[in-house]
Amino acid sequence: MEFYHVDETNTLRRAVSWVVDIVVVISLAWFAAYGFGTQIRIAGQSMMPGLEGDDVVLMDRLTYDFTEPARFDVVVFQREDRKSNVKRVIGLPGEVVQIKDGFIYIDGERLEADNGLDQAVLAGLAENPVTLGEDEYFLLGDNRDGSEDSRFINIGNVKREQIQGKIWLRLLPLIHIGFVE
Repeated sequence: MEFYHVDETNTLRRAVSWVVDIVVVISLAWFAAYGFGTQIRIAGQSMMPGLEGDDVVLMDRLTYDFTEPARFDVVVFQREDRKSNVKRVIGLPGEVVQIKDGFIYIDGERLEADNGLDQAVLAGLAENPVTLGEDEYFLLGDNRDGSEDSRFINIGNVKREQIQGKIWLRLLPLIHIGFVE
């Protein structure tokens, strides 16, 4: 009879240990995602088709403490009017960006990209070459026809200090959950 009692105790102990392990892992994952990141709700249609209005995404606030934004990163930046926007990095510090004949040129070379990210019908400020400073980025929305971005005077070149973080994961809607490319 004692033998069965010991077996019950071991089973209970293993079950409790398993539950504690799961709670610890979930707590660490939650802390990592929300402690180092921020939940952002996409406003508007400027990042379609990749991100749509009312999508909820996670922004990594730490990545750019150790590295610099890279071409094609999707970033959150704060505008001069204190509003946060989500756009894609196209031009990097020190580069010359120009849009002509519907294509984006970096330092005189046509940008090579998939999914139409190398195209822009409306050139705006980039109709003439735009030289980026040592701490400036040229950002565009993926929906080039419906995006207010670096092509326009009210946004212009975005300074490094305005970039708050990198979008890395779409949470909602659940049907589209996944990493942001």
